[in-house]
Amino acid sequence: MQKISVAFTGPSNSGKTTAIVKIAQKLTDKYKVAIIKNDPGDKAIFDIEGKDSWKFSQTGANVAVVSPSRTTLFLQEKKEVKDVAKLFGNYDILIVEGLKYLDLPRIGIFRNKLDESYFPYIKAIACDSSVDLSQYDIPKNLDILDLNDIDGLIKWIFKNGVKDD
Repeated sequence: MQKISVAFTGPSNSGKTTAIVKIAQKLTDKYKVAIIKNDPGDKAIFDIEGKDSWKFSQTGANVAVVSPSRTTLFLQEKKEVKDVAKLFGNYDILIVEGLKYLDLPRIGIFRNKLDESYFPYIKAIACDSSVDLSQYDIPKNLDILDLNDIDGLIKWIFKNGVKDD
């Protein structure tokens, strides 16, 4: 299978993470899924305060925690998305949350209202019934998806995601 890459974007609390989690849960039975999340506010913390891995990360060193079932890597340096994706090794589907300027097919997630400033960066709008689409001048090139139709979102990803070997 070719690797497929897609991105999600939208305002805070629009449902991006919830949608990505539901999509990943459905796909991980058949596919290796990798997720990259943008943290523009630099708020992410590593592990639980007081634990060894947290203490190590507080030193400023690069830290890896290896266990029988997973490897956690915490780098104290900025990496490009393509470089982070390489760290995942073999994956089938890459989902990026955020980074609206990244050149990937992108679904904009919205609740309550659309933010038209996202239109130049997205190829689809996913929203629920809280958004009255008739109130907006939506460009004809944008697909309209139901945020609650996870199978529909997955179908769009397989049709529109960037395919790479």
